[in-house]
Amino acid sequence: MKGLRDKIAVVTGGCNGVGEAVVRRLAKEGCRVAAWDRVEPGSELAAEWGGQVHFFHVELTQDETIKEAAEAVRQRLGPASILVNNAAVFVLKGVDASVEEIEQSCQVNIRGTSRAAHHLVGQLRENGGGTIVNISSTSGFVAEENCATYNMTKFAIRGLTKCWALDLGKENIRVNAVCPSYVLTKAFSDYLDSFGPNRDEEKRKIDELHILGRVARAEEVASAVAFLASEEASFITGSDLVVDGGLLAR
Repeated sequence: MKGLRDKIAVVTGGCNGVGEAVVRRLAKEGCRVAAWDRVEPGSELAAEWGGQVHFFHVELTQDETIKEAAEAVRQRLGPASILVNNAAVFVLKGVDASVEEIEQSCQVNIRGTSRAAHHLVGQLRENGGGTIVNISSTSGFVAEENCATYNMTKFAIRGLTKCWALDLGKENIRVNAVCPSYVLTKAFSDYLDSFGPNRDEEKRKIDELHILGRVARAEEVASAVAFLASEEASFITGSDLVVDGGLLAR
């Protein structure tokens, strides 16, 4: 992808699932990538890529650790010009969600996204511009049964994306959202496991929600992220790139 080589990129939740796929894709494109995550196996990912991927232990619920990680990126790699806000928790509850469950969902999915951008946008400005890619979801477009705690955060991410695009466009900072449907990750596999002996039947039903008859691979979502982060998308901002195999078209 045009314009990615030697760029400094930060990916939150970068050590598993979609986040790991994004880290790998950006590294393959020649970026130097800071993988932010709360899980220590990130060190193994960094070792695999030598000096191209660097792991930073970050708790997105703690503002001070986000601030410290942003400064550590600057010191170790240089100022970032790409931020991918991928980290999220999956709290799937409806109106009966507890205060603690609602708070957990908002703390990571909304507040963590907002604070990462807050502490890194200065580095994008130093570079004369850059790009922010937020990971929303098809759940940010439609209502789903007993999923309000999750869906509300993904609607919010789409709103943040458009507002930030408006605020930052004059500084040559583009902001977009990638909105996948179901993605074949460990979190998705764990969700299917909750159906016990009906696991395969539930997987079949989910596959059939998509026109293409299957769920996404994490690498397919990562390709969309890399595109929006690159100069190939130089006139795209404030947009939602839906990667859903046709789910929303039904």
